[in-house]
Amino acid sequence: MALRPWAVWAAGLAAYTVAVLHRSSIGVAGLDAQERFGVGASALAVFAVLQLLVYAALQIPVGLLLDRFGSLRLVLAGAAVMASGQVLMAFTDGLGGAILARVLVGAGDAMTFISVLRLVPRWFPARRVPVLTQLTGIIGQLGQVLSAVPMAAVLAGAGWTTAFLGAAGVGVFTAIVALAALRDTPERRISGASVSWQQLGVDLGSSWRHPGTRLGLWAHFTTQFTGTVFALMWGVPFLVAGQGLSRATAGVLLTVFVVTGMLAGPVLGMLTQRHPLRRSWLVLGIVAINMTAWAVVIAWPGRAPLPLLVALVIALGLGGPGSMIGFDFARSFNPPSRLGTATGVVNVGGFVASLVTIELIGLILDYRTGGGNDYHIDDFRVAMSVQFLVAAAGVAGILRTRRLTRRHVAAESTGLATAVEVKAS
Repeated sequence: MALRPWAVWAAGLAAYTVAVLHRSSIGVAGLDAQERFGVGASALAVFAVLQLLVYAALQIPVGLLLDRFGSLRLVLAGAAVMASGQVLMAFTDGLGGAILARVLVGAGDAMTFISVLRLVPRWFPARRVPVLTQLTGIIGQLGQVLSAVPMAAVLAGAGWTTAFLGAAGVGVFTAIVALAALRDTPERRISGASVSWQQLGVDLGSSWRHPGTRLGLWAHFTTQFTGTVFALMWGVPFLVAGQGLSRATAGVLLTVFVVTGMLAGPVLGMLTQRHPLRRSWLVLGIVAINMTAWAVVIAWPGRAPLPLLVALVIALGLGGPGSMIGFDFARSFNPPSRLGTATGVVNVGGFVASLVTIELIGLILDYRTGGGNDYHIDDFRVAMSVQFLVAAAGVAGILRTRRLTRRHVAAESTGLATAVEVKAS
């Protein structure tokens, strides 16, 4: 019986890992996609931005559905939607079909992560939740390895159609595993109580009004965005065109970024578990490390030395595990009945910040180069500096909602003490 929670978690983790494979598959196929669809780099970037936009836009609706229908149904639905997107990508020859395929991948991806996160507090004691939450996010990133190694090998050998059909097949297989092993609760309940759309709206309003949920959103917003922007869009151009590194060296630095997150996650999970009243300080410390690293690199005269760039990617690697603390805030300040909704609200934060930053950096680079791609280090200095404004907005949000959360908790504690006194009298 003790093994059952681990089997459930493993099934959910496999589904999330494959979702990351689907999410990152277009990255390893970038050059092939440009040739297949006859598009330039800017049009190819639309795939990533649109996919993130769909993902972020669906977080709150998916959270509401998660509280109503449970993790199993949403994991299966997400797997089916992502597999259909990969099948469409395998056979389409037009840009419109490719865009629709990435929209489907983004939609299915949106259903998966928060559904798997919701399983953890359902199946494990509270003392294990912070570490397991970190491990879920970390191990799931192995999906990037699956896309970068075996899928890339199939793409280079058997070709485009076989590679994307293979990815779809892996998704179907993990859906079968989830159907066999995954259950929402130890009581085998597969959905919440039937509620009206009006009640779902009430749950969303209740989650949003609690300042602890908004504290989680701002924590996720501020810690996740700079690493996501770097890994997903502007890291390689910055390192290659701006800093003059080879693509191979840039790839090694991105690997250091991923490994840092994998090593830091369990440590941050244990710190979150042992010091729950200091979680916001952990978040602010990570933001300070990120922004200090960027400030030193941007202010460095000329191109930064390689050790400094290594330090930068190590600092950025802390952001992903740091963003997971936002979900712990959602868990702490919301009842289980609306945990999916609260988690969806939190998960919007980092992806909205990432989208805004990606677009701002692109606009600044286009303005300075006249829409070309002949970048200079000074162009990146100016463009990357926009991250300080986004981080400042996030820190302001954290400080405000932390203050409101402390007041809210103090008021609840005072009310509880008064109720106990009245009952005792």
